[in-house]
Amino acid sequence: MAERDRKVFRFGVFEADASSGELRKSGVRMKLQEQPFQVLLILLERSGEIVSREELRQKLWPSDTFVDFDHSLNTIINRLREVLGDSAANPRFIETLAKRGYRFLLPTELATSRDGGVANTATPPGAIADAAQQEIRSGSASFLTQPEELPAVRHEYVRILFLLIQIMYLSFYIVTLARLQIAVELLEQGLGRTVWIPATLIVTAAIGIPLRLYLLSAIAFDVKDLGRKFSKLFPAALVLDELWALSPFLLTPQIGLGLALGITAALIYVPFAQRTLVLMRERARTTLGS
Repeated sequence: MAERDRKVFRFGVFEADASSGELRKSGVRMKLQEQPFQVLLILLERSGEIVSREELRQKLWPSDTFVDFDHSLNTIINRLREVLGDSAANPRFIETLAKRGYRFLLPTELATSRDGGVANTATPPGAIADAAQQEIRSGSASFLTQPEELPAVRHEYVRILFLLIQIMYLSFYIVTLARLQIAVELLEQGLGRTVWIPATLIVTAAIGIPLRLYLLSAIAFDVKDLGRKFSKLFPAALVLDELWALSPFLLTPQIGLGLALGITAALIYVPFAQRTLVLMRERARTTLGS
């Protein structure tokens, strides 16, 4: 019986076997239909190059086939991103180039072998190292919610919730600055008299107000690529928001320690809720079109 040549593309923790039509992640087979797998192979074979939508149409559907090409291809790309854990807003694998096509970003390793034989691997220079670095970068935020884990929610709902969060923080800053002396006195009762208390309140509020105004305008006017921009702001915003999450303790004499603890616990989560809402917004945009 004649032996068959096998072609296996490796990228990161994934392997795509062209002969069997299987995609595996860390050895575990992923569920992927035939057409998305065909598109993946095309992108892998031309890793780093732009593959136009027209090229994909010609390879997937004969010229005499009647199909809603744009919708079908968008569905295929979205399915690929879902399986790979990728997103259009922050692509690790498949990049969308508007009106041009798609490009596979991660370096690939092609292994060819005979069935039952030893693989003969041809690896582009630095591909394995680049892939490992990519996996490390992506893994550093793996404890946070990823776009593919979120449902596609209507953009209007996400916008309203995000706007309300920004208004809440603006209210904190403005009320605190308006009653700065009272806030300082309350803090000094528990922490002692020190010059850094009013300075911290003023500086963090001065940073927080323009940040909230920017996010308010960005979500209100539907700024493009907000997900990428917010990911850069998130570490600094997280520190700022966690500091202000302690503000309910200023009201302990009025609301009691238990309620202050409960409100603080909720406010500690709010920065992560903001990040989730931004990701949901980007996922909704991706689902509607690539």
